[in-house]
Amino acid sequence: MRRKLAAGNWKMHGLAADLAEAEALSKAHPAPRCEVLICPPATLLARLADTLSGGTVAVGGQDCHTAAKGAHTGDVSAVMLADAGATHVIVGHSERRADHAETDAAIAAKAASAHAAGLTAIICLGETEAQRDAGETLAVVAAQLAGSLPEGATAANTVIAYEPVWAIGTGRTPTIDQIAEVHTALRTHLRSALPAEGDGIRLLYGGSVKPANAAEIFAVADVDGALVGGASLKAADFGAIIAALDAAP
Repeated sequence: MRRKLAAGNWKMHGLAADLAEAEALSKAHPAPRCEVLICPPATLLARLADTLSGGTVAVGGQDCHTAAKGAHTGDVSAVMLADAGATHVIVGHSERRADHAETDAAIAAKAASAHAAGLTAIICLGETEAQRDAGETLAVVAAQLAGSLPEGATAANTVIAYEPVWAIGTGRTPTIDQIAEVHTALRTHLRSALPAEGDGIRLLYGGSVKPANAAEIFAVADVDGALVGGASLKAADFGAIIAALDAAP
């Protein structure tokens, strides 16, 4: 059985005062059935790890460098994230792919670095609106998956997050049938690429996941949880999504 995962990506949001929201979430959900993760900005990671220490909410990074250390001003390595208390790291988010021109090969290298540091890599995939309209979605995500998976990826150290770029932060979501189609295709590709592990790797959906649509999304086969953006910033909203995931089949 794949344990469900609710992962919150705070992106470039959050100051010290916002740690109270994460603490409230942890207290409100002391024993969730699903795994719960918050990925704050790097400035808050160590403080959040301390705040949530002993609870059931894990902490992750939003990106990492491919190298463990070096002359890379402004970058953070996977080893540093682990040292600060992280257990996971997001790599290949569409905002990184677009804003920083990250390639599949670079993302695979980051995921490998995360694995070497003992972190679980959450590898993001997703098509643009133009690619969706052109009927290229399945080909795009298949190519991203093939290029972004590092050697040594397993169900224990890798999670895949499907986030259609046009749905992130827009309030728009694909239809349930569209989500199901992509997740089914990704599972098929994982089983082919990693016969011993592909069935166990968790597949998250991301892109305007909210309390109002979470239950419907989590009822889709091969949706093992969510990568949540804006709704993860408030304990009440993220808590409702966690509750929906806990209630999912």
